[in-house]
Amino acid sequence: MPTTTQLVISGQSKPGAIAQVAAVLGSAGVNIKSFSAPEVTGTGKLRLLVADIEGARTALKAAKIKFTEEIALLLSLENKPGALNKVADLLTQARINIRCGYCTPSREGKRAIVVLTVSNTEKALSVLRGQSLDAF
Repeated sequence: MPTTTQLVISGQSKPGAIAQVAAVLGSAGVNIKSFSAPEVTGTGKLRLLVADIEGARTALKAAKIKFTEEIALLLSLENKPGALNKVADLLTQARINIRCGYCTPSREGKRAIVVLTVSNTEKALSVLRGQSLDAF
């Protein structure tokens, strides 16, 4: 079942913060597939999924942009009411905490790509076996 490496950049929430990261990755030819940058005051976290993880690591290190990595689950859910609830309920019943999550509808709009980081990835994969976890 699909998991991916998500890059996490912690930094001051200020004008140009995302632009700097996007410029570094763009100059290195690394496509950003998805990102989450929740509204914060002070220090925040930018989470990124990229097409070329090695290229992103190299580019960020060269630009002296500190980052960490975390494993994220990728789910492809029907884009309809209750789809996320089914997954969240399964994880709740297994006592697995959802630490971070974000989603986007697919181009055709019938499915939603959901990215989750959880407290126990291996257990979550086991619990969600049979659900639609797809490559992104």
